[in-house]
Amino acid sequence: MPNIASILKAEISRVARKEVRSEIETLKKASVAHRSSIAALRREVSGLEKELRRIAKGSARNAPAANPEVSESGPPRRFSATRLAAHRGKLGLSAADYGKLVGVTGQAVYNWEQGKARPKTEQLQRLVAVRALGKREVAELLNAE
Repeated sequence: MPNIASILKAEISRVARKEVRSEIETLKKASVAHRSSIAALRREVSGLEKELRRIAKGSARNAPAANPEVSESGPPRRFSATRLAAHRGKLGLSAADYGKLVGVTGQAVYNWEQGKARPKTEQLQRLVAVRALGKREVAELLNAE
């Protein structure tokens, strides 16, 4: 006949494991629910941060800045050295000829294209005007001079 103490010990262990297992199952379910809600909150925060950046970017664009390239009669003008070089190449003009159209020297145009200098506000406005001209109009202007 088995020892009653060992049987009692085995039964107590079995019941304790059963109780612990049931407690652990509820904890696991709660943990899964918490992780799920944490992930949802992270996604929501990420979405709100993106929206905030988009709004801040939009308000920065719309806010008047102390930028010297802002003309009083229109939107701010941006300058791109590569765009200038591409436009001059498209028109087939030398830097000196392009400079005549803008009212500067050929060296100034070259420096703008190389990124060594940037045009002033009034020069930027003249660049915008030249940008609107086609090949024929440019040829007529250069021949008239």
